[in-house]
Amino acid sequence: MISIKQINEKDIDLCYELDSKTISLWSKKQWANEFKKEGTKIFGLLIKNIVIGICVFQVVLDEAQINYFVVNQKFRKKGFGSYLMNFLIKKCKKLNLKKLLLEVSQSNLTAERFYRRFDFFTVGIRKNYYKDGSNALLKEKKIWTK
Repeated sequence: MISIKQINEKDIDLCYELDSKTISLWSKKQWANEFKKEGTKIFGLLIKNIVIGICVFQVVLDEAQINYFVVNQKFRKKGFGSYLMNFLIKKCKKLNLKKLLLEVSQSNLTAERFYRRFDFFTVGIRKNYYKDGSNALLKEKKIWTK
């Protein structure tokens, strides 16, 4: 049974654990700070009540920034990332947002291809942005509400 639920502060350990096993982006303190940011929503993708993916996005006025998006390696290339992204796009439409933004390492070709499938386009580059010296691609997706 696949489900998506909003995650709250009591799940920091869960978020940190999945992050540590995947992209190791944030410390526990950084996770705690994400939960405190105004307009931030954190969703977990679950199979049988086990979190296999997390999406953190922050709404500012009429757009949203994806601050974190990951699926556990064991569950990649099986449609779960697409399931979570489709959920997020529908959520943005319900909130009448105009765009969805994110940044991704230029060296992360798998993520680059994934985001392209959802019509994210590169709108800028941050040179030497990541610890490894790679550039960050600034991506944007226009949200069309009907």
